[in-house]
This record gives sequence, C-alpha cells and structure tokens, in this order.
Amino acid sequence: MGRILAIDSGLTVTKAVIFDLAGRQLGVARRNVPQLKPSPRKVERDMADLWRHTAAAIRDVLATSDTDPADILCVAATAHGDGVYVLDKAGNPLGAGILSLDSRAIDVVAEWERDGIDRKSLPLSGQPPHVSAPSALLAWMAREEPERFARIGHVLACKDWLRCCLTGTFGTDRTEASTSFTDVHSQDYSDAALELFGLSTLRPALAAISHSAEVVGTVTREAAEATGLKPGTPVAAGLHDVTASAHGIGAHRTGVVGIVAGTYSINECVSTEPNTDPRWLCRSAVQPGLWNNMSMSPASTTNYDWFIDTFCAAERAKAEADGSNIHAVLAPEIDAALQRPSPIVFHPYLYGSPFGAVPSAGFLGLRGWHERGDVLAALLEGVAFNHRQHVDALREAFGGSEARLTGGASRNPTVARLFADVLGMNVVVSETDEAAAWGAALCAGAAVGAFESFDADPRDLDAISTTYSPSPERSAAYAERYTVFREVADSLPATWERLNALEKSGRGESDA
Repeated sequence: MGRILAIDSGLTVTKAVIFDLAGRQLGVARRNVPQLKPSPRKVERDMADLWRHTAAAIRDVLATSDTDPADILCVAATAHGDGVYVLDKAGNPLGAGILSLDSRAIDVVAEWERDGIDRKSLPLSGQPPHVSAPSALLAWMAREEPERFARIGHVLACKDWLRCCLTGTFGTDRTEASTSFTDVHSQDYSDAALELFGLSTLRPALAAISHSAEVVGTVTREAAEATGLKPGTPVAAGLHDVTASAHGIGAHRTGVVGIVAGTYSINECVSTEPNTDPRWLCRSAVQPGLWNNMSMSPASTTNYDWFIDTFCAAERAKAEADGSNIHAVLAPEIDAALQRPSPIVFHPYLYGSPFGAVPSAGFLGLRGWHERGDVLAALLEGVAFNHRQHVDALREAFGGSEARLTGGASRNPTVARLFADVLGMNVVVSETDEAAAWGAALCAGAAVGAFESFDADPRDLDAISTTYSPSPERSAAYAERYTVFREVADSLPATWERLNALEKSGRGESDA
C-alpha cells in the first residue's frame, strides 16, 4: 500500500502530510516553529530547531495515520521561498535561517535602486531584487557580517535545508534556484547576475539544480532515527511553496491565475515564454521551458492573524475553552459590516507591500461609531484589494479566465465571495486542505514512478471544487472602493518615509 510523505514548512508552522496514491490526505501533523526577531526588520529561525520540529511532525503523522514507514514510497519538501539559509563547507548552519518576512536589506535594495541595479537585473534574472531576496540578504551579509559571509559553503533555501537534514546532500530545484541568480532565458545560473550583485565569490556555494520530481538522495540512518522513516527511503528535490501551492490546486498551468491568501499575497500565472516586468517576478516553473510569473507581497491574511493575536487573545482563549473558535465568533460581525456602507480603508502593509518595505499599514476613515466588525471588514477588503493589484497586472499580460484560490482564509465562503467580487472573476476553491503539500507529493510520486508525471493529478478537481461568481452590483461598488484604496496609497510615499524616520529617531531621553 504505497503512500507519499510531503513536508510543508511555512513561516510559522512546519507540517508533515501523508497522502495515498489517489490524492487522499491520510494524516497531517503540525509543529509551530518560533520566529526570532532580534531587532527591527530581522525575522529569523533557528535551523536546528526547525529540523527538530519537522522530525517530530514526521514521527507524529506516521503514528496518527497508522502508516508503516516501509509504505512511504518517497518524500519531498516544500517550504517558504526567498530568505536564505547558509551553511559552512562542512554543512553546519552559519547562524539562524533568514525568513522571507525579513527586511534588514532595505538600505541595500534602496542603494541598488538608486544605482540602477534593479533595472539591469530585471531583463537578466527576470526580477528586480527585493528586501528578502537571497541576493539582497547575502549582499547585506557581505557588508554587515563579513566573517560569516566568508565562511559560506552552501547557499540554500528552507526546503533545501530540510532535504539536507533528511539525506545529507546539498542541492535545490529549478523553482528555487531562480529566486536571484539564474538567467531568465537559459533557466540556469548566471555569472553575470552574481557579478551584478557583487556576489561572484559565492558561485561555488550555489546549490546544484535538479528537477523537482527527481530523486536526489535517500533518508540517512541518522534522519531515520529522528523521524521514524525507513533508512533508504527516496527523497525528491521538491519545490518552492508558491509554485507548490498552485500545483496542488490545479493552477500551475496557462490560462489560470493561482492565488494564495496567506502570510504573503501570492498571485501567479504560468507562461510559455519569459515575460519580464517590475510588477512580477518571472521565475522558472517546474518544467524546463515554462515560467511562473509571481506578483506578490507580504501583505495578505497575516494582517487578520495579527489583529486576532493582538486584540482578541482573551476572546480566542474563551472561545476555544467553549469548544468554538474565534473565527466563528467574529464571522457574524464581519458579515453584518460587509452589508453596511463604510468609509474605512485599510492598507495591509504590516510586513511589506507591493511598493517595497517603506510603506506601513494603516486604517483611514475610522469614526467613533464604528464597531470591531467594521474594522475587520475593512481589513479583509484591504487584503483582497492588495491581491487585486497583483492580479490586474498578471491578467493584463497573461490573461486568465478564472482564479483558483487557496490559503486558510479560502475556507470561509465570505472571503471567497469577497475575492470574486473584488477581482470581478470566477474564483474556484478546491477541497484541498494542504495544497502546497499535495504539490510536493505529486513531485515525489512522479520521482519514483507512482504518477506518470509531476502534473498527472489523480483527483477529479471539478468534483472537489466550488466556484464563486462575482455579483455585478458588488463588483461595481468594490471597483469604486479599490480606486480610493489605490489613490490613497499613491499619495502617501513621503508620509511613510517620515514615519520610518521617527522609528530611527526615537522619543528622546526619559525624564526619570
């Protein structure tokens, strides 16, 4: 009875998921991985801690799904992309892994923009550098931590670190390699790109590129003891979680817009030719000769999570004690508020924006008579508007007759309908609970011949999907609100700069 194990390591949670060969999810285990925030703009995690939590999740899912380790045909990982995990030449971590929420390289990117490096990078690598790109973070490291930089032997992404822990091998796949240093046309590493960013000395440290659905090693005896897996179990290269999520919901193909509403606002379209534009990242898709065009920013439903964590902690604890959850408590307030006129506009830029790391989040239009539901409704609208900004850019270039939506919020019909109305297009939500994990599982299965190819999904997607169609009346109303949302954002750059200056200047000395 063959089964597949997929690992999906996000920015806060690492998961182990077991599927059968029909695509049915047999078990999932989750572990929260603490984020480290040693100073403003730095968001990291302990690499050894990540592996411990991942290994524990694998042990748990084997037990809870009643899976014999001998039945696992193959393992593949997906994980948050960008950021960077660096090892020395012996394969030991050089400090904490840097997450894609990190913005320490803001000054590096600003300097590159002044010098025109971003404009040179776009036609070469398919993307301008951003604050959490490996290029920017490694350039920052070279300037600020030269001793650490000099010891780098391997430059990896998150999922590649987990592969290393499982197999003892170093490498990556095409989707991950294209985050900074590949030529957009050849889809292979580019010495010119490394030189552009002043990182030519790192060429020997870049990980060898394999197909996502290629066996790249087997589970070592040490990893088997930590995870409960059978030594020698094949491990596939895996893929970037943005691509994996679209792959898992049937959106990793031309003519479809894939949307992930999670920590990041992720919006993507596959193309048969490279098409570069500063509004999206033109990166390699799973298959050579295909490109995945990603328009995204760290500005999606993590804003909602922040609100709950910051302002609703006591109510959440009470709801859980009563056998409910905070989302059920808030849903009637949000639904009611969405039916009322409101002047409130929210820009969901707590951790970043489509305009870079300078903008910050904020509510405008609040009045003393507004209630919590009005605030949350505006917050969710702001999230959907941010997605629309990205989707509009992609549809202008690549078309797209429908959107496929995933992410925790997609389970809420109110949110799915909101997206359909804001985008003005059909939004399809599948019953796939762990989309990114299933995308990795498809690659793992194909790597050992369990599936004909990485995109030979055995499920009937139409049968397990719900389509939300936009209301013409609501879409027209949201178009007006979206215009205001964009106009306000366009008027605030100088204000955001001044606010950021206050963060650096402080409030002066205390009188105490």
